[in-house]
Amino acid sequence: MNRKKFFCYLFLPLIVASFHAYSQDEPYPFWNDIQSFKKKDSATLPPPNEVLFVGSSSFTNWTDVQDYFPSVPIINRGFGGSSLTDVIRYAEDIIYPYKPKQIVIYCGENDLASSDSVTAQTVFERFKILFSMIRNRFKNIPVVYISLKPSPSRQKLMPKMVAVNEAIQSFLKKKKNAVFIDVYHKMLGTDGKPMDDIFLDDKLHMNSKGYAIWQKEITPYLLK
Repeated sequence: MNRKKFFCYLFLPLIVASFHAYSQDEPYPFWNDIQSFKKKDSATLPPPNEVLFVGSSSFTNWTDVQDYFPSVPIINRGFGGSSLTDVIRYAEDIIYPYKPKQIVIYCGENDLASSDSVTAQTVFERFKILFSMIRNRFKNIPVVYISLKPSPSRQKLMPKMVAVNEAIQSFLKKKKNAVFIDVYHKMLGTDGKPMDDIFLDDKLHMNSKGYAIWQKEITPYLLK
């Protein structure tokens, strides 16, 4: 490992932690969510070689995800509101223990929404860190990244979303056992705007119609 990568992995936890405030009840953001996952795992750890879904609320809210992919055993470790920095922080808890046969990621949208100072390049660099962490632990495990979706409530961020998607898609094209799934354009109407009828009233999270689009796009790439 070169000095640049060494510095990155040595100081990453401190860098990520500095983005958030602490509290007595929750020393790190989403700490309680992670403890809930760990409690569930302590009772029954999912067997190896299942497909791991990890990321933000689009996965958290997909509580019936197993019904959409009945022939593929899935571990859902999405936690609502999370950013890539949060997934990086908790990799030891929500990625490494499961020994999955494939990892499916949806994350990055909340990174952009967290601050105007977060650029598409910022999100891309965070994704590359997460990808490298996964590869260093699991070597050739297949990784799937689902593109950022065009949430109506975040239309002002759409140019940044497109830039993130393009950067990650180009990056993954050069990697083995890596897939980029474009759901962004599938969720736009003929007018080029996000479809209204595939989102809940908050115009951020999807209803069953939205998840049906994801199901169609994801299915060909899931390992059975």
